[in-house]
Amino acid sequence: MEQLDYNLLFRWFVGLGVDDPVWNPSTFSKNRDRLAQADIGKQLFDEIVELARHRGLASDEHFSVDGTLIAAWASQKSVRRKDGSDDDNPDGRGRNASRNFHGEKRSNTTHASRTDPDARIAAKSNVHPARPSYAGHTLMENRNGLLVDAELTLATGTAERDAAADMASALKAGATLGADKGYDTRGFVAELRSLRVTPHVAQNLNRSGGSAIDGRTTRHLGYKASQRIRKRVEEPFGWAKQIGLLRQVRFRGLDRVRQCYMTTMAAYNLVRIRNLLPDPA
Repeated sequence: MEQLDYNLLFRWFVGLGVDDPVWNPSTFSKNRDRLAQADIGKQLFDEIVELARHRGLASDEHFSVDGTLIAAWASQKSVRRKDGSDDDNPDGRGRNASRNFHGEKRSNTTHASRTDPDARIAAKSNVHPARPSYAGHTLMENRNGLLVDAELTLATGTAERDAAADMASALKAGATLGADKGYDTRGFVAELRSLRVTPHVAQNLNRSGGSAIDGRTTRHLGYKASQRIRKRVEEPFGWAKQIGLLRQVRFRGLDRVRQCYMTTMAAYNLVRIRNLLPDPA
């Protein structure tokens, strides 16, 4: 709002004249909520995907899927018991009061963040601390590394596989889908095969009961190619967290965070398309 008040470039971009009064700051918050309710972020993402397909930049045969955790705008000490039994904490008085939660067993069943109730306590692995988070998902076509689908959900224990199955349902029969070991479950592999999508999932041989992927899949050269290329699906996450400022999202609530995530992934695709197109010079 301060830039709009005196910066002519900002005024030109939003269509304000030199002497036009600047909007009230609440206008941005209201418009942001309207855009989220209309799912504009998803529509923008889909339009950019269609633009890439129109220019012949997106294939429809081989894909990769992955997920990541997006840190919520909520601290560890905002996580409290749902029944309110820890409200009498003597260290919890005053503004930004301290709270000793070390050694306390917390789960999404018994605890929730007071700052962002939609966030879920989650960790990507056993070596990372659990913290309030959302789960981001992407589906990438393997030829040029463009994202053809994206979604943001609650960070449940099965969020990655559930979202991957939903995105795979839009793929044509005979397509391949590469993924890491976290997707190597019999239920997920069986669901892909019921969709007539070939599961090129990395084998988790240390899992109880063994891998759901056997030699009928791993013997093909296409499987090895998918395992080599699928690692590129992590690049959009790195770009979004470093350049798109999604390492810790600055919004609260699933709808607002999802809107931010979708527009950021749409921006990644625009940058990728620019890099793929020939230099006009």
